[in-house]
Amino acid sequence: MRAIAYTAGNDVTLLHRGDEYFPALIAAFDAARSEIWLETYIFALDPTGDQVKAALIRAAGRGVAVHVVTDWLGTGHRESAILQREFLQAGVSHRSFNPWFRRGVTRMHRKMCVIDADLAYLGGLNIIDDMVDDGDPSVRLPAPRWDFAIRIAGPLVDAIDRELKGQWARLGKLPLISRIEGLMRPSGPRTPSDNAPAVAALIVRDSFRNRVTIQRAYLHALGHARRDVLLVTPYFAPGRKLRAALESAASRGVRVTLLLGVGQFSMQDAVAHSYYPKLMRAGVHIVEYRKTQLHGKVAVIDEDWATVGSSNCDGLSLFVNQEANIVVRDAEFSRALREHILSGLAEGSPVKLDEFSNRPLLQRLGHGAAFLLYRAVMRVITLGEYN
Repeated sequence: MRAIAYTAGNDVTLLHRGDEYFPALIAAFDAARSEIWLETYIFALDPTGDQVKAALIRAAGRGVAVHVVTDWLGTGHRESAILQREFLQAGVSHRSFNPWFRRGVTRMHRKMCVIDADLAYLGGLNIIDDMVDDGDPSVRLPAPRWDFAIRIAGPLVDAIDRELKGQWARLGKLPLISRIEGLMRPSGPRTPSDNAPAVAALIVRDSFRNRVTIQRAYLHALGHARRDVLLVTPYFAPGRKLRAALESAASRGVRVTLLLGVGQFSMQDAVAHSYYPKLMRAGVHIVEYRKTQLHGKVAVIDEDWATVGSSNCDGLSLFVNQEANIVVRDAEFSRALREHILSGLAEGSPVKLDEFSNRPLLQRLGHGAAFLLYRAVMRVITLGEYN
């Protein structure tokens, strides 16, 4: 596993929801001078997607080299074909990740972009309207989707730029020896000593040298937590190690609070519910968010460690898919993100241990069966790494 490469001197700006993210992204595309590199899991053919697509096409028309990677499953087969045709006509280079599962089950779940090698965006927002359910475009949400991204300027952009360009090369006709060299090439400076300035780092998950990088970053931060942990994820189904780390932090007096999305997938909810009793008995506080679709994958620990990115706390994100998060060691940024999480918690519904323990027996058995099935499937997919 590659060491986490921290860099100092970065300007990081938190963007909440699409009404902050998409105007900033489109403005950056319109100001681009030489190149744009974009990756997204979903590129929807809706008004928001049309605006982003139009900005990319405008940039290509000015002579900017535009490269776009979309995930075939997330975007959809028909939609991917339409994008490919329209982008080709406009001079935008487009590649679809893993069509028809030719490279196994792994999906490209990352959402990140670099403009002119000096400005980057990364987070959890797909290119899709904030008011549309990302699993069913026919469903309108009651309120804008709850999600985050980061705008980054500074030395860290170089690591994101290399990651995007490496992905593009791997999806092309790259000789085997070049692929191996790309995987072995260092991604930047190693983790600095404790007294060196360390502001932010890119952490990715892939199936080669970064198989458990994101989980290890969480485990390290939880293991050093002193006061409180705020963790937000729409899909909660971590392996045993991450659950144990949450319980351990709570047992030593750290206030651990989970804000979880519910209501989108009943099977996912059942798996998450199977973990609730043990977590709550260990002192973990759980709040369910039902106001709208919660899609943010963020955390703040002790107001000096924060992460924003694409990785859910579930088996697919932590052990299967390609993911990208930013870890920020900055008190001001952490406080800003913390305030958003506290607002989300105020809008959520706390889960009470005594009430949850009194669920009907059939429901409890269903949750247990969902967990056993999920664990069995994940262990097969991950060749036993899901733990």
